[in-house]
Amino acid sequence: MSHTNLALSLLSDTFAICRLGPEEDIPSWVLAGDFFSVTRTKEELSLLCLQETIPQGTRCEKGFRCFKVGGPLDFSLTGILSSLTMPLAQAGISVLAISTFDTDYLLVKEAQVDSAVQALSHAGHRFV
Repeated sequence: MSHTNLALSLLSDTFAICRLGPEEDIPSWVLAGDFFSVTRTKEELSLLCLQETIPQGTRCEKGFRCFKVGGPLDFSLTGILSSLTMPLAQAGISVLAISTFDTDYLLVKEAQVDSAVQALSHAGHRFV
């Protein structure tokens, strides 16, 4: 597989990343939707979820759209994320990356989606 010809798709939903205290329980509202991520560290509980489900007053950064890399990706592959993040960095686009067992996801601010598509396409990636 060429790392400059990855198949990407844009998920239709808008997401947000939230920060709760490390000791807090995982709230039920984060589990809505087809895509969410929960990460707990000793410093925080970080939640990526549908923007529309977040209760008012929750500490979060809203307005993310999500690109999915076509998978599954073999664990022996190297440079997948860099082949995606480098063109975005060169275009001045900040990225939030999440990896799962099968594939990778990149989130960018909604206002930068068109620029991200252009940068990734120019780098040789394709949208399906």
